Amino acid sequence: MGFSDFFRLDGKKLFITGGSRGLGREMALAIAAAGADVALVARPSESLENTAKEIRELGRTAWTFEADIGDPAACEAACAEALDAAGPFDILINNVGGRRVNVPTEDMPLDQWRELMDLNLTSTFLCCKAIGGAMIARGAGGRVINIASINALVAGRGLAGRHYETAKAGVLQLTRSLAVDWAPHGITVNAICPGIFLTEPNKLWSQKHPEVIEGILRNIPQGRLGDPRDIGPLAVYLASDSASYMTGASLVIDGGYTCW
Repeated sequence: MGFSDFFRLDGKKLFITGGSRGLGREMALAIAAAGADVALVARPSESLENTAKEIRELGRTAWTFEADIGDPAACEAACAEALDAAGPFDILINNVGGRRVNVPTEDMPLDQWRELMDLNLTSTFLCCKAIGGAMIARGAGGRVINIASINALVAGRGLAGRHYETAKAGVLQLTRSLAVDWAPHGITVNAICPGIFLTEPNKLWSQKHPEVIEGILRNIPQGRLGDPRDIGPLAVYLASDSASYMTGASLVIDGGYTCW
């Protein structure tokens, strides 16, 4: 058996939110390259269809489901639709999320706080409930990968409003709790905590708030922002049988930012 065989995902199916671009796209493509079929869930966009096309060009099946996962009702509906059309799934990646606004806590309206908590935390809970619940019912184990952030561990510098830190910290504790609860079912639950990557939202953020990005860059020992392609192999590992004894873990990938 060759080394790459340790990470093959042939015959597996992935459900991933926010899979049309950025880190989600790279994880979806990497897992498809390892042999899995992929259900992509994202808001309607040209990038959703483009990513599905790339997956099909790898010889894998790709399904697309259009939904705003930050809307709890839409999230539940998308999970149900995907399970009906393509399930059950072996791998779940909860990738949707984002800071989106730079509003000081003391000025943030309650409705906005709730909206952002739904985007970053409630969506993870709902997908775990539906897709993970189906894994339990099937009784064949599974892999859950929750995308948190280094801001679950440290506060972002030069940023206002702490909805993102709060929600992502919640994602980590949900990850640990489900890892304990679902271990008897053969389901592993782990989190990835990315630092700052050159995704489209961060490119836009760097144009609006260049001083924030420059400040972060000065504090990354490797001296660069992450390439979205860096995260794909880590997701493949966590999705594979090679990670069968790892659960409840939070893996940081940030160029050393949190080492200072």
